[in-house]
Amino acid sequence: MQITTKAIVLSGLKYGDTSLIVKAFTEQSGLKTYLLKGILASKKGKMKSAYFQPLMQLEVVAYHKNKGTMESIREVRVNYHYESLHTNITKNAMTLFLAEMLANSIFEEEENQELFQFIEASLQWLDTHHEISNFHLHFLLRLTKYFGFFPQLDTTDAPYFDLVAGEFGQSPTLHPMLYGENLIFFKTFLGIKFDELHSVKMKKVNRQELLKSLILYYELHLQGFRKPKSLAVLNEVFS
Repeated sequence: MQITTKAIVLSGLKYGDTSLIVKAFTEQSGLKTYLLKGILASKKGKMKSAYFQPLMQLEVVAYHKNKGTMESIREVRVNYHYESLHTNITKNAMTLFLAEMLANSIFEEEENQELFQFIEASLQWLDTHHEISNFHLHFLLRLTKYFGFFPQLDTTDAPYFDLVAGEFGQSPTLHPMLYGENLIFFKTFLGIKFDELHSVKMKKVNRQELLKSLILYYELHLQGFRKPKSLAVLNEVFS
């Protein structure tokens, strides 16, 4: 079946000497894996390997067999041209990290337009703003809504947050917990929008500790999730 759909690139892996295996989250068909034969050898072809950098926003004409095998792409064009996402050092480090987080979190091969549109709009916001040091924290927290483990908000005045139960509590448990200063930041991100991120002033240690807790939160709630290898690079950029 031929389909035209928006797609966000999650990862690209060299296959042989000239080909590329690309994982992309598509608006109409969910997660898809494409085999792009000979793309690394062709300099005059319409499909360029540069189109398949992490988190590129594309429109593709693809053949989907929907049999769990690799699909093929007939045509591709850039749907949104980034201004700074791949050229700004800080944003590029964040892009690699978020691409890996998404690749390790999205498994569904079915349409989820709300999730797609959230990712699409969030990346465009990141591309066009400058104060982005807290972006990944807010993005990952809001992303949990679409994966089904957004924190329960009925008792947000409580002094603890249980990462296993996904809820606030009045007393600590044996589970991994958020509390103290990091919990204050956690609650702050729950109650603001992207345009308010610049108002949250965090120390490096708090940012790294909260990110570590958020990654653990994903580990605890998403079967098959793997820690991103690019985390060390991201922490180095924000050190």
